[in-house]
Amino acid sequence: MSVRKTDSGSNSLTEPNDLKVPYEEGLVEAGPGIATNGDSAWVVDHHAERALCRKFDYRLLPVLAMMYLFNALDKGNLGNAKTDHMDTDLHFKSNQYNIILSVFYVPYVLGAPPIAMLGKKFGPAIVLPILMACFGSFTLLTVAATNFAGMLVLRLFLGLSESAFFPLVIYYLTTFYRRGELARRLAIFYAASNIANAFSGLLAFGVFHIKSTHLYAWKYLFIIEGSLTFLFAIFAFFYLPANASSARFLNDEEKKLAYHRIQVDSSSVVNEAFNLKDSLKIFKQPTTYAFLAIEICLGVPLQSVSLFLPQIIARLKYSTVKTNLYTVAPNISGAVMLLILAFTSDYTRRRGPFIVLGFTFTFIGMIIFAPIDVVHEIHLAYFATFMMCWGTSAPSVLLSTWYNNNVPHEGRRVVLTSIGVPLANLMGLVSSNIFTPQSAPKYIPALATTAAFGATGALLAGLLSLFMVYDNKRRDRKLGRKLDIREIPTELLRDGPSVPEFRWFL
Repeated sequence: MSVRKTDSGSNSLTEPNDLKVPYEEGLVEAGPGIATNGDSAWVVDHHAERALCRKFDYRLLPVLAMMYLFNALDKGNLGNAKTDHMDTDLHFKSNQYNIILSVFYVPYVLGAPPIAMLGKKFGPAIVLPILMACFGSFTLLTVAATNFAGMLVLRLFLGLSESAFFPLVIYYLTTFYRRGELARRLAIFYAASNIANAFSGLLAFGVFHIKSTHLYAWKYLFIIEGSLTFLFAIFAFFYLPANASSARFLNDEEKKLAYHRIQVDSSSVVNEAFNLKDSLKIFKQPTTYAFLAIEICLGVPLQSVSLFLPQIIARLKYSTVKTNLYTVAPNISGAVMLLILAFTSDYTRRRGPFIVLGFTFTFIGMIIFAPIDVVHEIHLAYFATFMMCWGTSAPSVLLSTWYNNNVPHEGRRVVLTSIGVPLANLMGLVSSNIFTPQSAPKYIPALATTAAFGATGALLAGLLSLFMVYDNKRRDRKLGRKLDIREIPTELLRDGPSVPEFRWFL
């Protein structure tokens, strides 16, 4: 029997005999397209694997992308509403707009770990649509708010209902895709947030033309977005499969192949029951704190651009309607750059260098925009907003992918993601308090602070990447030869770096 091993990050095929690993003897057929010796497994039929991935792509990614698009719309529409004087219509005083931005992150961070754990216990396919229905409802209820107190309460509940959404989607995708396939799929999903920001600008452009109505024009944003979110949540509840083994669109042979793909190159134990004590052991690994520190550095640029891009572009002295329209192109370019970097990252099987590149884009964009004379350099200033969007989307996706690639234990993966992603979003507290009315319209202190976080993030990601390269070489020297991470199935790597065969996914 001719056995071939599929490289999960490329289309190349190699003979396992060339790998010279201790798991290559006694191979037998274990199922369609799979060969195994009990400890390891290789996909034999590369075409069957590609067909399986295409099914996952067509059946899962469009629905998840739409869910995240609505999530991003419901979270980030306040910036558009403010350009149509929402704060004055609701009689906000002083920094009350910044307060309702900030208060969102308290339940968002505190609620993420327990809700993510419930998602692991009951399944993301059930919990994700329920969360979506909740944040759609709270968005719709925003129409009923008549003052600061009403908006404050709604933002608290909105933050709680959105807290575990992105971490659960990341975990959900890791149960369908191998490590070298994850970044580009997650990028396609995450690009929906850029498209959402662009669509929100277009929607605001149209809605703010509504006149002669008893409702403020900005309230129609919340009516449209909240209603569509709730209706799509109902569809998603009945559509999403619990896991690959129960997916109605797969036959029995494809289900076996899907299980073995994840067992060999994603999870140590597929669909492992959640154990809190065991999962919390992720905090015994020093690299956990490095990943979380990078998330903190990522959060400020990410939230500054997401929440305040309309205000940044307003410095160019366009009208309210035109300002919202001019947010579209930078956000679309951010989605394109995200896809370019994510596909390249999967192709090269490297995460760290592309995260550094993304941070660098943000740093340069902020540094250009802060001191510039927009009257005489308006085109350069507008180009800088493109660089801001290039540098926020890609690091968010690739960083989440990076630490998920390096944590084979499903429970620990959920815990780290449920801490890391909300921690980045918690930095919205920093963003919402540095973009103050007193520093408008130039926001130079805010732009400088954001640039500093971007530079620090690039430095930390670069240092962590260098450490992983060094540690892999150290482990190879101890073994006596270079070991490729694709040689070792993830089912043997449950305890992470403490296992001698463990190699970092760079």
